[in-house]
Amino acid sequence: MSTLSASALRQLLGEWRGDGPALRALADRIALLLLDGRIPSGTRLPAERELAAALAVSRTTVAAAYARLREQHHLHSVRGSGSVLTLPPTGPAADPPHRTTPTADPTADPTADLAVVDLTRAVLPAAPVVADAVDAAAADLRAHLPGDGYELLGVPALRQAVADRYTARGLPTTADEVLVTLGAQHAVGLLCRATLRPGDRVLVESPGYPHALDAARAAGGRPVAVPVTAATADRPGSWDETVLDDAFTRTRPSLAYLMPGFQNPTGAVMPPAVRRRVVELARRHGTRLVVDETTNELAFGGDVPPPFPGDVLHVGSVAKTLWGGLRIGWVRADARTVRHLAAHRAPWELGTPVLEQLVVARCLPRLDDVLPGRRAELRRRHDALAAELAATVPEWDVPRVDGGLALWVHLPAALSSALAVAARRYGVLLTAGPRFGVDGAFERHLRIPFGADAPTLRSSVHLLARAWQDAGATAPLPRSFEVLV
Repeated sequence: MSTLSASALRQLLGEWRGDGPALRALADRIALLLLDGRIPSGTRLPAERELAAALAVSRTTVAAAYARLREQHHLHSVRGSGSVLTLPPTGPAADPPHRTTPTADPTADPTADLAVVDLTRAVLPAAPVVADAVDAAAADLRAHLPGDGYELLGVPALRQAVADRYTARGLPTTADEVLVTLGAQHAVGLLCRATLRPGDRVLVESPGYPHALDAARAAGGRPVAVPVTAATADRPGSWDETVLDDAFTRTRPSLAYLMPGFQNPTGAVMPPAVRRRVVELARRHGTRLVVDETTNELAFGGDVPPPFPGDVLHVGSVAKTLWGGLRIGWVRADARTVRHLAAHRAPWELGTPVLEQLVVARCLPRLDDVLPGRRAELRRRHDALAAELAATVPEWDVPRVDGGLALWVHLPAALSSALAVAARRYGVLLTAGPRFGVDGAFERHLRIPFGADAPTLRSSVHLLARAWQDAGATAPLPRSFEVLV
């Protein structure tokens, strides 16, 4: 059983105080860290006195927060081991997580037939082209069986297919400038391990992709956050050139990670002028620029942002366009960097599965035929979610986005963590706003993906409305806790 120190928990909590009583905010943030997996189940929490000193709050507040966690079955007292966090049963019937298609009748009880709906993942089901490609790839595999199957660089057919796609987009690329990875997340982690030294500064977006932040920290990097302005109903999200200029000049980061095409979670698209400025800043300050284009081609109207110019490390994946189950991504870089990255794979793993690579090699030449249907389906699901949110929780500010897979909703109160915890009791799994920040901010935001089918999204919104009432600051507290604000 591992023990979490008070200082370590304080760092994980970040800016945990929100609207309402402090005890509730603290309990909900600890529960969220458990549900997100950032605190493993079975971890012993620090003693009440130690945590109170670390957070500069009263011991009574910590004791009340721990009591609330016990009431929610997140915390248990173990003889000789103190207070231990454990995951409770999931959903209204404690069923294993899976997605169902509930009724869309708004007058029906939305919890009646609903199993757990996982809205933590921004993905679509597999594109139809994948099934045909699997059959063809199985035949292609025979030619690879005499070899050892360890592909640190990737199979030649897929590397060439990826290179051809970049070339067609106006970025001439050869196969030796492509490294195939186990998805985009693996690619970002590999880049961080291979290029960062402990203490190096890493420029990241805030809010931004949580796993990129995790990868930078795991490699010893020190994150430098640059804000991405969230979209609203009236304007798109954006990056501030002045802030970017200041961050590069002041910190001279070794690595910069950006998602300029339908950014996760805001859906923002970086304008061409800002792209050129970022490349110029990276060149001036000796920064390796990593551009994640995983969601770049998910424009509802088909207007795909162009590739970044200059010496840039491009990360791509088929998880959002074809199917997450393929677990295939890549890095596009100069040939020397590709060989350097491949050399850093060996201590950790021995390459990417061959069959999945062959499937994607079959799919990529047909991707332009697949994307219109995927974009149209995303638009339909987006519209269904946005309309249901506007009708059911009109006090939430729902942004306008032109692509991507999620909405970055602005809440009228800093209760994102509390909402995520409450929603779980109704069978809806969500990732709260603080997961996307460097320091635990964004309690007034919630990411809601629209990859699920429209009936599921509509019914989930009704469940979220119930959870929002439960999480609201007006909900009554136990009498003994009323003074702890």
